[in-house]
Amino acid sequence: MPTGPAWDSRQYLRFEAERTLPCRDLVQRIELEAPRRIVDLGCGPGTSTAVLLQRWPWADVVGVDSSPEMLEVARRSHPSVRWVEDDLRRWNPDHPLDLVFSNAVLQWVPDHPTELQRLWQWVAPGGAIAFQVPARETPAPAWLRTFTDVVQQPRWNGHSEGVATTFPVLSAEEYYDLFSPLARRVDLWDTVYGHVLPGPAAVVEWVRGTAIRPWLQELPSDEERAVFLQEYTHAIAAAYPERPDGRIVFPFRRRFVVAYRRA
Repeated sequence: MPTGPAWDSRQYLRFEAERTLPCRDLVQRIELEAPRRIVDLGCGPGTSTAVLLQRWPWADVVGVDSSPEMLEVARRSHPSVRWVEDDLRRWNPDHPLDLVFSNAVLQWVPDHPTELQRLWQWVAPGGAIAFQVPARETPAPAWLRTFTDVVQQPRWNGHSEGVATTFPVLSAEEYYDLFSPLARRVDLWDTVYGHVLPGPAAVVEWVRGTAIRPWLQELPSDEERAVFLQEYTHAIAAAYPERPDGRIVFPFRRRFVVAYRRA
């Protein structure tokens, strides 16, 4: 994951099954028979790396992440993997790769046209680049609209300057235009995952572990963070009504891209 405030692996892994499902879907759609060299960019605590190893146990897989906290968890779970602490925007492999893989990380990286062309240069003949990111939606998803509304209230004036209301994710057409002149084939699809969660607090815990984490880290005290999270939870409850059984459905759209280099 990109550099910045410390990532909390325990918070991130609270929804491990739900977060890993898109990764499993992506890995199963990659049409490579026997890739020998794979990099997992932004590997986090190693859950995505484990999925890669389950499909291609013979491969030499390298996990790259900038968070020492996340990598500590990854090393404990999979000590045989080569883990590298570095920012994916600076790291470079020392040889071509059969698969350049990234699961829910590139949304943090600006300028996708430039960055993805850099990553494409790593792909060996016959190899592929594969990634998934939260899809860009218009209008923005309810959790993000609600977050922006709460942050812009007078109580939080002075804390809203660094709020990210958009991510540098491209449309499916833009990803196609980027890769089609370079690749022999480009696969693109979106999937909306309807995560069934126990209540609005679970939605807050979900985004607290990823998207709104940088902003929360900038608040000056734990007390202010607690007040904000209480207000945000109240707003989320209105945005995601409970179903008759007390649970809520949390739709989350993700965009998938797999581009294959000519042999």
